[in-house]
Amino acid sequence: MKHIVIAAVAACFALSSIPAAEAKGCLKGAAVGAVAGHFAHHHAILGAVAGCVIGHHMAVKKEREEKARQQHERDWQAHQEPSQHPI
Repeated sequence: MKHIVIAAVAACFALSSIPAAEAKGCLKGAAVGAVAGHFAHHHAILGAVAGCVIGHHMAVKKEREEKARQQHERDWQAHQEPSQHPI
């Protein structure tokens, strides 16, 4: 338990120096990874690091998909607007 607290404090200090945009998904992933690592033969720190990497990757992927969906909606709306050319 002591190691988890130390790892969490170290992660907080390390993440405080990272800009907010870079830490997306990392905190949530690190927390889940630390718990999973702790139950997998007491590898909480390794689990926290892996969880941070995976969580950040998933957050970036989700953001990219959201931007693509919004662009698709804008293109669709532009296509649906009536033409300004007289017939």
